[in-house]
Formats: sequence, structure tokens, C-alpha cells
Amino acid sequence: MLHLLLVVLLIALHWLPSLPPAQAAPIRTIEIGRSAEGRPIEAVIFGDGPRKLVVVGATHGAPEANTYRLALALIDHFRANPAEVPPDVRLVIIPLLNPDGMARGWRFDATGVDLNRNMDTSHDACPENDWQQRVQGARGIVSDTGGPYPDSQVESRLIRAFLLDAAGAIFLHSNAGLVFPASCEHPPSIAMAQIYAAAAGYEYARFWDRYAITGGMHDWAGGLGIAAITPELVTGDQPEIAENVAGLRAVLARAAEVLPLPEAGLIHEIPVPAVIYRFWRALGGEERFGLPLAPAEVSPAGMRQRFERAVIMVDESLRDTIAYVRMAPLGSEAAVAQVYGGREALGRPADWPAGPFAEYWQRTGGQMLLGDPLSVPFMTLLADGSRQLAQYFERAVLLLDPATGQIELAPLGQWDAARAQLTLPLAPHTIR
Repeated sequence: MLHLLLVVLLIALHWLPSLPPAQAAPIRTIEIGRSAEGRPIEAVIFGDGPRKLVVVGATHGAPEANTYRLALALIDHFRANPAEVPPDVRLVIIPLLNPDGMARGWRFDATGVDLNRNMDTSHDACPENDWQQRVQGARGIVSDTGGPYPDSQVESRLIRAFLLDAAGAIFLHSNAGLVFPASCEHPPSIAMAQIYAAAAGYEYARFWDRYAITGGMHDWAGGLGIAAITPELVTGDQPEIAENVAGLRAVLARAAEVLPLPEAGLIHEIPVPAVIYRFWRALGGEERFGLPLAPAEVSPAGMRQRFERAVIMVDESLRDTIAYVRMAPLGSEAAVAQVYGGREALGRPADWPAGPFAEYWQRTGGQMLLGDPLSVPFMTLLADGSRQLAQYFERAVLLLDPATGQIELAPLGQWDAARAQLTLPLAPHTIR
């Protein structure tokens, strides 16, 4: 009888519908961009969830090469264990943010700037961490290595653009054997640092108190609402793989708690989607872009929202690239329409970098923000009767008031709104 029951059970199991295997997190390798000397900066992405957690290695080049080896080991670990990435997480590992410093055998980038002192950290409520040119570095050594101005370096701009949609960021450094969060009060950063430290067996420190850090990547991220921590490895030469795998696993296990999704903003009672709001804040805010003119237009392909001086757009086909959020190419469209005149200037070779707009273009974000020049500078007459120097770029028109020397973006967002209004179909006549 028992034999018969076993035969029946085996037959039943044979005819049961087979369950599909558990889907492993997709894995992709991308190039974020190139360093100042043209070396690739790559990232490996595990999963496709909305909570983007980015782990960054070797910001300080060769002296912290053990964080590079650690990041490579983390990549190997999650390649072998992709199921450890929760469905709601997109884990990104950038093993080498500063390839030029690694090649040169020093802490800095190709021009001698400390990338972890170069970020615009003015977005939080703590002025003590704000960017400075004169900074304290390893062992408290003071030097003018913060860069000529905030976000001046190409690597800083790449990580800034890449993190705009991030929920969390982990910046690996060595060697103090502790973990600390963004310095201004940000509860998710504090919680993530405590969880990571406890699991990794490192000391938790609320602040880095050995010397002042200004322009730090963790504080830039925290100021924009990104949960950000800095694990400092104990040693200066070992990758400490087991400890940091444990720390990262613990964070992933509590992702919903410590990796808050980017939050939308409200500017003058107009809602602004989360990633557009971060872009607006991180790259100049009202002073540069003006105020929003209307709520964002949303479609499956992405979003676009008009501000007084620009249209900021999100292209979903470019997610996890530095072009995911950017200004719409209104400069090109305005050039075709010759909105500010300058027929004689358009199409001529632009003497670049040179001229009155060169420094503003570079400090503002250069090609990544404004695009390439489409004209040489030329004098134009504005609607208010004033004469100003103008120059067309792919995503903006720059105007310079000769009387004040002030440079600003032309109000192309208002122009775009006006031309959209003109193209609306006329309301049908009502027959009475």
C-alpha cells in the first residue's frame, strides 16, 4: 500500500506545472564618462529597482587603491549572488572615480584638485562644510586643492549628474576604521551609517572630527536628500572584503528604511518632479533658471518642465547616464528662429574658449550644461530697448549687460511657452 502511494505521488509531481525560476537582477556595465585625461569611468549596475544605491571607490586615487580593489570584489560578489539585490533596489558600483590620480600615483586629479573637497555643499543648512579652495586633507595637511570653484572638475560634474536620481551613496575611503554620515542632520544618512558600521564591525562616528572636510561628496549628496555615508577601511592596503560585503548586505536588507526615494519639490505653489527639482537646485536654482512657469508635462518617454530661462527635461531612455536630466536644446531652436537676431554671427566658427562668456560658460557647467557654442558673441537689441551682448549655445542663449557686466541666461523658457501658446488650435466657434 505504501509503495502504491509513493508511485501515485511521483506521478502527481511529474504532472504539476513547473514554476519559473527566480529572476536574477539584470547586470549591466556602462561608461559614465571620461576623466580629464580621457580615461574611462565605468559603473556596473545590478537590478532595476527605483531605489538607486551607488557605491564609489578610489575617489582619492592611488593612496586609497584598496577601495578600488574592494569595489572590484563587491562587483564579483554580486555577480555571483545577484539575488542579494532586492527587487526595489538598483545597486551601482563605480570602482574607480579618479583614474588619473591612480595613474599618477597620488591623491588628486590630473590638475592637483582633491575631488572630495570640490563639491558644492551649500545646499544644506550647515555652512561649516561649504566648499573652500583652501582645504584640509590627509593627516590635516592644509593646501589650496579644493579647486578654483565648486564642481569645477570633470569628475565632480560626472558624479553630480549621475547621482541626481540616487536614493543613497556610499563613498569608500581609507584608513580610519569607522563609518560616518553626511555632517548636516539627515536621518537616513545617520541610520545607514549606523547599520553599515554595525554589520561591518567598524566604529560608527556621527562626525569626522580629525580635521574639517569642506566640499565633501557625502555632504553634497546629503544636502540634496541622498542618504550618504563614508566607510573608512581600517587599513591602507587591504580591501577588507568580508566586512564591507556584510555592511552592504545590511543596508540592502533595510533599503526601504534607509534609501528614501527622491522627493518632489514645490516652488511658488507649482509642483516640481523629484529629479527635475534636484537638477534645478544643484545647478543654480532660481538665480540661474528662474521660477517654474507651469507643472511638468509627463509622458511615458519622460518629463519636461518650463522655467523662466530654461526647459528642464528627463529622458527615460537615458536613465543611468549623465544626460538623464538636462536642459532642452532651446538655444538651437532659438538660433533657427533667430529670436535674438545675430544672423551674421550664426554659422561662423566660434572662437572658443575665449571671449566675454568663456568663464561664465565654464563655471556654469560648460558643455555638459549649456552645450557647445553656435555663434560668436554679437550685439542685439532686446524688447525693452536695451542693447546687450549675446551668444547662442545649444541649450541656452547667454546675455551680457554692458552697463553692469552681469551675465544671465536669456528667458528661453518664457519664449518656449509663448510659441507653444501660439500653436494651440483655435477654439471652435459656437453657432447660436
